[in-house]
Amino acid sequence: MTRDFNGLLRQTCLIDGKWIGEPRLAIRNPATGVELGLVPDFGAAETSRAIAAAQKAFGPWSARVAKDRSTVLKRFAELIVARADDLAALLTAEQGKPLAEARGEVAAAAGYIEFFAEEARRVNGEIIPAHRADSRILVMRQPLGVV
Repeated sequence: MTRDFNGLLRQTCLIDGKWIGEPRLAIRNPATGVELGLVPDFGAAETSRAIAAAQKAFGPWSARVAKDRSTVLKRFAELIVARADDLAALLTAEQGKPLAEARGEVAAAAGYIEFFAEEARRVNGEIIPAHRADSRILVMRQPLGVV
């Protein structure tokens, strides 16, 4: 591995707040064949562990008020923008795509996250007219969890 892309390149997986896994599988730049690093060879057991960790994290996340969830997502988008050049270089090295295309992809990702950060604040419910005159349908928006 010749470059760590300013700390963005990890050779383990984050599950339940811990970086785990023995790096075994080579990741190569498809344009040059140069090895960028190694990643763990995870299977069904590790996938189940990651899903269980996500389900565990859902409770505290969904208990946060909408504004707090929005703030976290906005910060995530800001971090992507701040590290855009390094992320684009990493995408280019890993996938072999042109740097300009990778920059566009990183900008789009930050834009999507920022959009959903704004949407996260608007979790207002609605009362919808029903098919009966004496009824109304109440819609509540809330996090769904790991599905």
